[in-house]
Amino acid sequence: MSTSLIEISNPEGIYDPRMHGYSHVAAVPAWSQLVFVAGQGGSKTDGVLSSDFRTQVAIVFENIAIAFASKGLKMENIAKLTTLVVDYNEDKHEILIEESNKIWPDQKFPVNTLIPVPRLALDGMLIEIDATAIG
Repeated sequence: MSTSLIEISNPEGIYDPRMHGYSHVAAVPAWSQLVFVAGQGGSKTDGVLSSDFRTQVAIVFENIAIAFASKGLKMENIAKLTTLVVDYNEDKHEILIEESNKIWPDQKFPVNTLIPVPRLALDGMLIEIDATAIG
């Protein structure tokens, strides 16, 4: 599947969000297949959650990549993310930006809504991200 089906843009008149690791608009043709991945946490198959935020972020993105690979898709196929962060702060925001730049070095970031939350489903869970990709 060609990722060129997803048109990522940042219209003039709205600030350029790429320095924060996301884009404003993802346009997708109506005839595309949408693939949804449930919110992924920062643990591998052993269920162990690191107390380190960056480690959890990296594992979340690995889990998302594994889920999409099961459908023949790559991270570049993602159009939309929703990111939930416990005790959100600027340091955590910088880590998210750095990790996003590793995945999308061209800065064609998916649309992303970041929501600070007081807690997630499991004790020690610091981040959860769900994703929608185009197949």
